Amino acid sequence: DVIDPVVDFIGMKNYSKIGVIGTKRTIESATYAKKLNRINPDLDVVSLPTPLLVPMIEEGFIFDDISNAILRAYLTTPKLNGIEALILGCTHYPIIRNQINKIFNFEVDILDTAGIVSSILKKRLEERDLLNDTGKAKYSFYVSDYTPFFEKIARMFFDGDILLEKSDIWS
Repeated sequence: DVIDPVVDFIGMKNYSKIGVIGTKRTIESATYAKKLNRINPDLDVVSLPTPLLVPMIEEGFIFDDISNAILRAYLTTPKLNGIEALILGCTHYPIIRNQINKIFNFEVDILDTAGIVSSILKKRLEERDLLNDTGKAKYSFYVSDYTPFFEKIARMFFDGDILLEKSDIWS
């Protein structure tokens, strides 16, 4: 569950208006809005589906004119005016975090769900003395479809050896 830690994190803040971007399915579920409004009924949660971002990222259109145009088309909507934070509601989106930050002139807190969850996980591993702090790691991932670009993206997140193993996770 990556949503509850983000909701808890936001619950510790004093935001009055936040945005959520994600796939159509994520936004249509309204899970972020429902959970956030449970902890703070006065919080204005603006949800925006951004369906072109995942294929854009997966096809390698990042840090270029195409990605800038798509991001500007989504993120400069008046609907997002006045947000104090933006939840990146998809695991792909941290890759374009810096571009998003630039669009908002670094004036909006960009909340990376993976970053929040990994901080909590690190703390729990430390509490149980299970954290590998040698600085050396081997990363293994099971993927439903292997593409060279996926490996390139994985290397953007992780230093060191990466093993991608194709697995039929649907059966």
